[in-house]
Amino acid sequence: MIEYLLFALGFILLLKGADYLVEGASALAGKLGVSKLIIGLTVVAFGTSMPELVVNVIAATEDTGDVALGTIIGSNLSNILLIFGIAAILYPPKMQLSTVWKEIPFSLLAVFVLFVLANDFLIDGNEIFSLTRTDGIILLFFFVIFLYYLFGMFHNGEGEKKSVTMSNRKMAGLIALGMVGLYLGGRWTVEGAVFIARTLSISEFTISAIIVALGTSMPELVTSVRAAMRKDADLAVGNIVGSNIFNIFLVLGITATISPIAIPGFLNSDLAFLSFATLLLFAFMFIGRRYLLEKWEGAIFLLFYIGYVAMLLLRG
Repeated sequence: MIEYLLFALGFILLLKGADYLVEGASALAGKLGVSKLIIGLTVVAFGTSMPELVVNVIAATEDTGDVALGTIIGSNLSNILLIFGIAAILYPPKMQLSTVWKEIPFSLLAVFVLFVLANDFLIDGNEIFSLTRTDGIILLFFFVIFLYYLFGMFHNGEGEKKSVTMSNRKMAGLIALGMVGLYLGGRWTVEGAVFIARTLSISEFTISAIIVALGTSMPELVTSVRAAMRKDADLAVGNIVGSNIFNIFLVLGITATISPIAIPGFLNSDLAFLSFATLLLFAFMFIGRRYLLEKWEGAIFLLFYIGYVAMLLLRG
């Protein structure tokens, strides 16, 4: 009974946490003269990636690699196919030039690096099917490169200062409350969802790739939908793309550094699907209205997400 209560309470916290985070982050962008895209790629993306980080650190300490990998791959797929799909149907987001040519390709690079590290036996012939601590350090190194890129965006002063009446204390409080709400809401939603899913005798990877991933993606979903409804497209886009980069380079990097992650034999099919989803997002920027994710494209994303979930359920 308590699991059902935590599930409901967690979802409420996710809703309120997303509201607070979007409001505080938007005010911060105006006061600093930084574009909402940068805030979405940094503050919001990190805040909404906290559930994945918590779940994976716990998985690393408990030596459950399937949970860690399933959560990240499933979360990144739901970010692109589910969240972008819903956001596009509600309010088609217009992408900035830097997002199309830099951030989206960077997220594709993250998938490619993960594929290479997960299949290093193809290069050196070692029969080691795991992400080692060295692999984790390599992922973190790429994350540092991404931070350097973000610092360059910040230094270039993209955006303009706006008159913001919100005090610094209230702004910091909203962002902090938003992150806490997202963290607790994501954790409680996941715990309740996993409890419910396990009664159906679903495998650990499938639970992680569907239930846990969907639960940990709830902050991204709610935050991006709220941002889209407020017509803060840059915040929504930055949140999703930034979160995908954070998940692989930072979250998996930390997880593998703490404890090596065993690689399941079927992982490449999931990585291929994630690569396809990211490439499709890039291709859609040049189909129809340029740099705009249209409603029909969002509907296609949702259909592909349903197909991925069906594939996981059939695989068991």
